[in-house]
Amino acid sequence: MNLLPFGKLPPAKPRSFVPAEINLGDWPLIAPLFDQLERRAAEAASVAAFEKWLLDWSELSAALDEESSRRNIAMTCHTDNAEAEKAYLHFVENVEPQLKSRQFALEKIYVAHPQRKNLPPARYEVFDRDVKNHVELFRPENVALETEEAKLGQQYQKLIGAQTVTFRGEEKTLVQMGRYLEEPDRALRQEAWELVAKRRLQDVDKCEEIMDELIQLRHQIAKNAGFDNYLEFIFRQKGRFDYTPADCVKFHDAIESEIMPAVREIQDERKRQLKLEKLRPWDLAVDPQNRAALKPFADVSEMVLRTQKIFNHLDAELAGNFQEMQDKKLLDLDNRKGKAPGGYQSTLSEARVPFIFMNAVGVQRDVETLLHEGGHAFHAQATRGEDLYPYRNAPIEFCEVASMAMELLGSEFLEEFYAPAEANRARKTLLEGIIGFFPWMAVVDGFQHWIYTHPSHTRGERKAAYLQLMNRFGGEVDFSGFEEVRAHSWHRQLHIFLYPFYYVEYGIAQLGALQVWANSRANKAKALGDYKTALTLGGSRTLPELFAAADCKLEFSAATIKPLIQLAASELKKL
Repeated sequence: MNLLPFGKLPPAKPRSFVPAEINLGDWPLIAPLFDQLERRAAEAASVAAFEKWLLDWSELSAALDEESSRRNIAMTCHTDNAEAEKAYLHFVENVEPQLKSRQFALEKIYVAHPQRKNLPPARYEVFDRDVKNHVELFRPENVALETEEAKLGQQYQKLIGAQTVTFRGEEKTLVQMGRYLEEPDRALRQEAWELVAKRRLQDVDKCEEIMDELIQLRHQIAKNAGFDNYLEFIFRQKGRFDYTPADCVKFHDAIESEIMPAVREIQDERKRQLKLEKLRPWDLAVDPQNRAALKPFADVSEMVLRTQKIFNHLDAELAGNFQEMQDKKLLDLDNRKGKAPGGYQSTLSEARVPFIFMNAVGVQRDVETLLHEGGHAFHAQATRGEDLYPYRNAPIEFCEVASMAMELLGSEFLEEFYAPAEANRARKTLLEGIIGFFPWMAVVDGFQHWIYTHPSHTRGERKAAYLQLMNRFGGEVDFSGFEEVRAHSWHRQLHIFLYPFYYVEYGIAQLGALQVWANSRANKAKALGDYKTALTLGGSRTLPELFAAADCKLEFSAATIKPLIQLAASELKKL
């Protein structure tokens, strides 16, 4: 049974090393390809031969990465399908552990190879740095631990994907319930919010158990690699060569000083407009003038059509890229029971095409999400001429510039979804959301800093640490009567479970995206051209160089933040 919306896609370039017909989920068939690469390395006596060896290695890596992606896509699209779960877990348990050790063997061969020093440095500097870093960090004993980590992550996704409530006689996913928080009827909003909150509380112990196991696994992984804690390990593993944990703490401080005043001002205005003494958690998504929720589209096909028109306005090349995704059925956008939460863009690395996964329910956030994931997709499409597989993947901090900038650039044309007044309302929602995101990012990142530098903590201590951050960055929202809901609200943030420390990148990237947006307001054509040029570089340049190519600065100090937030606040006043 084919559980994917798309069928078998041909490689972007015909295979020259990997057999055209091979089951890439069967390790005994894969292993001989690694054997061949190991033998051939010794025969690569010239730079040209060594570069051909690197490209064959890239071809194999891309083919295996696509196999992994296909199984993950099938599993997240159908978390309740036993066949999809079995295929995903088979790869995680039987292929990935073998892959890690064999890829490490090739990395060691590369680092020790006599032709390595003769490679053109301008071309291979970043690749060389990253492979050397992998070799220094790899520990065979961590392979089994990382397999257990992936299985725990799948348990979390299955747990969250199964959460539903019965609301007024109908079964709803928690994502579908989000639309009721935009309704002007405050009693209805409260009813919907409380129902979801109580459902989440039913799984508190299970989420806490999964987190306990993840923390201990990750701490052991770090210790095995010679680090005192997982924070120090993960910064090295993620290749964060251009900023430190201390820089992130300064970033949190800058958010507190430069952004929290703007957040409180937005909350105060909301409270005044809603004529409330206190903001409650069910008052945060409704229109502050109590207008009916924005309804940008009736069904997913309409959302896709209108988004296509936005890209048509923005840039012909990007518009063509989005049309290609539709033609190849590379979109799964509707929300349904059994589908994993959230949204993502996944690259099918051998076909060199992007796939977008979403849970659209007909709200404005869906429009923003599709623009966001569209930016990621354009990044993947911009790099498909690059044959060195690792260079088709940029650092996450810049990947998110691609997506977040597209939300802002695309917002100029929201009249494709709305009348002018409603389009301005949607733009206001976007800018307020960006400003409001930074404090939540600081909570998620700061919470993980604390968790992994205190690996022996109790659940009570973890709860206290989280609440301290919420008191610092939560703003003026009254959770009276729902203290336990607030104390465990981090359970809904899948990054904490699945992608540890993958969140500060969003904050760094949002500053880059705001810079692209500011540049666009000064010179639209140049800003878009710089943006597209930077995307084509993939991961072939350092992070500061990628930011510079987009005419941005990799800097997240108060001095950088202040003018960007001032610009956003100024624009909000106009809207």
